[in-house]
Amino acid sequence: MVDHLTPEARSLNMAKIRGKDTGPELLVRRVAHALGLRFRLHRRDLPGTPDLVFPGRRIALFVHGCFWHRHPGCRRAYAPKSRVEFWQAKFEGNIARDARKQEELTTRGWIVVTIWECETRDLDRLHEIIRERIMQSPG
Repeated sequence: MVDHLTPEARSLNMAKIRGKDTGPELLVRRVAHALGLRFRLHRRDLPGTPDLVFPGRRIALFVHGCFWHRHPGCRRAYAPKSRVEFWQAKFEGNIARDARKQEELTTRGWIVVTIWECETRDLDRLHEIIRERIMQSPG
């Protein structure tokens, strides 16, 4: 499949993709706050700079995009048909980095929780997920 955008236009689109304060992350923050949870954002002193940190519970939460972090079984984790080798290496690097940072956090005594982008689509389900993974987590 040929890209319908020029390289310059594609570069502009890719540059607009945010690493923090994304739509799914803002939803998770809103729901967590509504449930009475208090947290810190983007603690750079922790491996991987978790999106939300619950210091009292020692929970580091990441809100992962299904495409970039390869959510297993998710339809949003599709593989682009152009530049296959580039994308394969990119995705493998992301997965390896995520695993490495999670291991570093657990070694330091943190509980690591991941909420996937697709899990933020249904607000009622998101409330349940946060209750299950954060509020009922031993910590």
